[in-house]
Amino acid sequence: MIITYYGKQFFKVQLGDTVLAFNPIAKESKLKSARFGADIALISLNDPDFNGADTVAYSSKEPFVISGPGEYETKGIFIKGFPTEGSYRKEHRINTIYMVSMENMNICFAGALQNLSALPDAVKEELDDIDVLFVPVGGDDTLSPEEAHKFATKYEARIVIPMDYDAVSLKSFLKEAGSDAVKPADKLTLKKKDIEGKEGEIVVLEAQN
Repeated sequence: MIITYYGKQFFKVQLGDTVLAFNPIAKESKLKSARFGADIALISLNDPDFNGADTVAYSSKEPFVISGPGEYETKGIFIKGFPTEGSYRKEHRINTIYMVSMENMNICFAGALQNLSALPDAVKEELDDIDVLFVPVGGDDTLSPEEAHKFATKYEARIVIPMDYDAVSLKSFLKEAGSDAVKPADKLTLKKKDIEGKEGEIVVLEAQN
């Protein structure tokens, strides 16, 4: 599995020939985006900052788009989406947390999660055995750095990848986690054996666009 970050909450996760895009940035967004072909596009929240499925329809690839709660299976990958309530741009929104099972690894993508205390019990029960957690640390419309660390610790994620950060919020998150010395990497390559024995290891990925 190869994980590449393109800013905000936009990630490319590649497993062999299969490519997943998480929260691709749309052309209508003011944020800088990137283009590549994806087999699956997962969208947590309906806003141009997150819903650019068209940007990952490229070359011969037309993504299978998942844009809300439910259970899905495609290309041998199992996906569950769980609804949470919050706000974005001062409007009430539904954010979907995704649990993705692929290559014997469990990925949790928190999306624009905003309020830990509002997590439904039914969702809490599903957030189990997390190998890789993508968590927002930017505050305001998402979890604060402190809440993001609390979320990662509570659900005992083996590897934690912060997203939706600026220099200040990232520094606060790393300080909260006692990981001030972590240096950003261009991408992350993982196999199941690389995760075994990890406990809350933080990996910072630098945006590639």
